[in-house]
Amino acid sequence: MAPQNSSPVAAVEAQLKAIVQNLYVLIVQVVDHAGASTQNAMKAEIQSLVQNMVRLSQTAPSVNINIPPEVTSYVEGSRNPDIFTREFVETVQRMNQMLKGRTEAYRLLQETLARDLIDGIPDLKDDITKTVEASGGKVPPPKASAA
Repeated sequence: MAPQNSSPVAAVEAQLKAIVQNLYVLIVQVVDHAGASTQNAMKAEIQSLVQNMVRLSQTAPSVNINIPPEVTSYVEGSRNPDIFTREFVETVQRMNQMLKGRTEAYRLLQETLARDLIDGIPDLKDDITKTVEASGGKVPPPKASAA
C-alpha cells in the first residue's frame, strides 16, 4: 500500500505495480501448478488481486491527468504515442523555422523601407531612425549614390 503523504499519482502507480505483481504471481502459479496447495495459493492471490483492483478503482478518480484528445485518438488507433510526440516536435521545428524566415523577411523589409524613405525624404531621417530603433531594428547606411 502507498504511503499516506504521497501524491495520488504515486499511489495509483504503486497500486498498478501491485496488480501487475499479482498477475505475475498467478502466471507462475498456473505454470507450476502442484495440486491443492497451489490452488489455495491461487485463491489467496486472486483475493489480493481483487482487493488491489478495488483500491485502484477508489484512488484513480482522484488523479487528474489531462491527456490531449489527439493523443488519445492516436493510441485508440493502435499507434505509438512516442511517434505522435516525434511528429509534434518535427512540426513545431518546421513552424519555428518558417516564423524565423518571416521575421527575417520583415526585418529586411523594414530596413529597406527605412533606407528608401531616408533617401527619398532626408528631413525625416531622425524620425525614421527613432521609429526603426524603437521597434528593435537598425537603420542601414544610405545607398551609395551613383555618379
